[in-house]
Amino acid sequence: MTGRERPRRLTARLRLTLSYALFAVTAGVLSLAVVYVGMRYVPNYPLTSANPRYRSEAPSRQEILHSLLTAGGYALALLTAVGLFGGWLIAGRVLRPLQDITRAAHRATGGALEHRIALTGPRDEFTDLSDAFDEMLERLQRSFEAQQRFAANASHELRTPLAITRTMLQVAAADPAGQDWTKLVARLQDTNQRGIETTEALLQLADLGHAPPETGPTDLAVTTGQALAVVHDEAAELGVTVTADCRPAPTTGNPVLLRQAAVNLLHNALRHNLPADGRVTVTTGADPDRPGHVRLTVANTGAVLAPEAVATFTEPFLRGRGRTAQAGPVRRGHGLGLAIVAAVAEAHHGELGLAPEPAGGLRAVLSLPARQA
Repeated sequence: MTGRERPRRLTARLRLTLSYALFAVTAGVLSLAVVYVGMRYVPNYPLTSANPRYRSEAPSRQEILHSLLTAGGYALALLTAVGLFGGWLIAGRVLRPLQDITRAAHRATGGALEHRIALTGPRDEFTDLSDAFDEMLERLQRSFEAQQRFAANASHELRTPLAITRTMLQVAAADPAGQDWTKLVARLQDTNQRGIETTEALLQLADLGHAPPETGPTDLAVTTGQALAVVHDEAAELGVTVTADCRPAPTTGNPVLLRQAAVNLLHNALRHNLPADGRVTVTTGADPDRPGHVRLTVANTGAVLAPEAVATFTEPFLRGRGRTAQAGPVRRGHGLGLAIVAAVAEAHHGELGLAPEPAGGLRAVLSLPARQA
């Protein structure tokens, strides 16, 4: 049932006003009742003054009660009016922050996620709600902007190989005799493979976000060793020295996903390295910074990186030098490697930490909960 389908009721401000007025009137009635009961003990006969010279008689109990009830009735009527008016003002003042939050919620429903309530004043339930709502808006804005960038970048990445293929085929169709068909076929295969890899990476990233992986006992040292074997030839081709110290790091996870995460980290470290005499250091073992966790650390040499740039490296399709792959003999990536590693870490209740090295390069730490004996 939506808000428009709900039956109309009294507003919260009016209910609070009636509650304040009812409380005030009830308190007045109880006070009058106490006085009335007390007056029942007054003797029911005319009273005279103790001074004989003062001859006027005092009112009887019945007369006093009548006057009391008359005055009490006027007082209750005045108390009711004051309670309603004062309650309306007090309720409006108390509920004003809630009205600000409601207006912000309506603006967010219309797509204005940049608005913040920023409620001031001492800390209470309303300021806590306002701060929580502002934090939610900030997260929604970041998520929405990241989703927009992801959609735009994914469209570009998937369109690029198709556009390149179309161009090469058009050129070949315009001049069939002047084509080096062997080279053309090789270029078409390479372009097609790039599109397949991007699509598979997108599907893998989507699967990690929707279905929990099957897990079992595994060891980061074993999966990292397998990943090192996968990238061995590429490291030799690039002339990058890889140093590994794989100590036992037992955890519970999916061996295939963890191996792919290690491969992605190694590919990133190799392809974003120094032109010559580059180095990559790989270690596994217990995580000294997080008790009860094990970690895989991959550090490489390279250019000096800004911390604010490193913070965006897990964004899909973002490469070390922006969204465009760098030219050169290095095999181009699709910009999803670190995004997939971060998704694998999240699926295993761990985290991926990225930090720039002071001398240049990047240190990536994949930390996962250790397997209990």
